[in-house]
Amino acid sequence: MLEKLQREQIIALMKQEVVPAMGCTEPMAVSLCVAKATEVLGCRPARIEALLSANILKNAMGVGIPGTGMVGLPIAIALGALIGKSEYGLEVLRDVNDTAVQAGRWYIGENRISIGLKEGITEKLYIEVTVRTQQGESATAIIAHDHTHFIRVEKNGEILLDAPLSADSEHESEEACPLTLRTVYEFATTSPLEELEFIKEARRLNEEASRQALKGNYGHALGKTLSRPLGKGIMGESIFSHILSATSSACDARMAGAPIPVMSNSGSGNQGISCTMPVVVFAEENHNTDEELTRALVLSHLTAIYIKQSLGKLSALCGCVVASTGSSCGITYLMGGNYNQVAYSVKNMIANLAGMVCDGAKPSCALKVTSGVSTAVLSAMLAIQNRFVTSVEGLIEDDVDRCIHNLTRIGHDGMNETDRMVLDIMTHKQ
Repeated sequence: MLEKLQREQIIALMKQEVVPAMGCTEPMAVSLCVAKATEVLGCRPARIEALLSANILKNAMGVGIPGTGMVGLPIAIALGALIGKSEYGLEVLRDVNDTAVQAGRWYIGENRISIGLKEGITEKLYIEVTVRTQQGESATAIIAHDHTHFIRVEKNGEILLDAPLSADSEHESEEACPLTLRTVYEFATTSPLEELEFIKEARRLNEEASRQALKGNYGHALGKTLSRPLGKGIMGESIFSHILSATSSACDARMAGAPIPVMSNSGSGNQGISCTMPVVVFAEENHNTDEELTRALVLSHLTAIYIKQSLGKLSALCGCVVASTGSSCGITYLMGGNYNQVAYSVKNMIANLAGMVCDGAKPSCALKVTSGVSTAVLSAMLAIQNRFVTSVEGLIEDDVDRCIHNLTRIGHDGMNETDRMVLDIMTHKQ
């Protein structure tokens, strides 16, 4: 068992990274920044200016905003000023209503919102919002590195908060709480159970989101299609088909803007769903104990957090690769797998899904999530039989932690040009 201090550090990290969110986290983070700037201004602004990093723009262009029936940043920004509360964090638009939506439409129609790309920054998660009154008063708020991390707040030029990022800000959590896959495994499987009970809230929220999603007809309705007679006729009634349906349905609803909260992971609701639902469904249908499910959920979520430490919150690598790798570890554990077999599942995942491109948050994310989750199950099935991709193949090395860093090097550094090209394509469609 890990030392108590180390366990406490890991628990603090998990509670920081596994939090409730409503709607896609990128537009919600922008809305949060608007809400903070508006609160500092002290009144409803006449104009709102948002300067964003390319990754924020990419992930906020095509996703539904909860409770609005609308897509994209303008309505998220308007509502942040009208009804947003910064104290709600990533549930900033919890109080959305029809009256606010109509007022938001007026803001947009009057061209009171401007959105642009922030030039000259290397930070992939960066949001700068300035709000102004007609009398010339102004307030600015800046979020960077993390979806809820304010680094600067000012009013009329007076600095109220100044916490500039260091050059190595993307790796701060890695330095503060260094992890390895073995540390992750030992924490999840040996910590006193009462210390891990907090993860059950992820199950409650995401399971409820999945159930609610199946009642509607959201996005591309992938989850609902898989659960209907046509889907059952092709896929059959199996743990595998149930995992795919339960996971993709929650993603369908979230990306379409359903006002359904989920438990996120590392700033992403889809990652939180993908870390949770495959593990929950497998445990229920495999008749695992409550303790086994709790430990598997911790293993899944903490593996994703570990991978994200060196990848960064936003990258050109689709987050479903990371989250599905976590769920593959959790499923392998539920199958009775030991540490070596959990490591095998990670190698199988990296060998299969490395390079899946993120082209923004949108309804079709449900398709990518389902691809990732299906690979998670296959990887676990191989791993439990001690079958894994070896070090003579591609990105895989004998050391599983080196495999993980090979993956994150590609996503963090190697795919930067891919990121720029994806944004260029998305913003220049004909």
